[in-house]
Amino acid sequence: MSKQTLLLHSTVLSIHSLDVDADIPAALLKLPLFFISKTHDELSIVCPSSFEIHSLDTESDWQALEVVGPLGFSLTGIMANISGVLARAKISIFSISTFDTDYILVKKQTASQALTALKKEGYNVVAE
Repeated sequence: MSKQTLLLHSTVLSIHSLDVDADIPAALLKLPLFFISKTHDELSIVCPSSFEIHSLDTESDWQALEVVGPLGFSLTGIMANISGVLARAKISIFSISTFDTDYILVKKQTASQALTALKKEGYNVVAE
């Protein structure tokens, strides 16, 4: 399988943990990039750091590497390969999947190191 193209988004993101019954701010839904996950135990929101959310806990200063898609559901190993490259480079990730593609979030201060590691492994990495 050929290596995917990854797009580094310039938007700095925060990962928020909220009470499972918290309201989702209506203005969030108008942002160009955000992710919402909910289970019976938690509500997580990933959004631009410039958007203020009152949350229980927040992890700031992340950037998203988008696997340029769409990716077919029959493809295998994409996240395993990319996360493996980043693990060998000692870079922590937060991964998110959508219907069409995957996003790998890396801390802003490790983004340059992540790009270098991925390029070294043959990935095409472009910045927004």
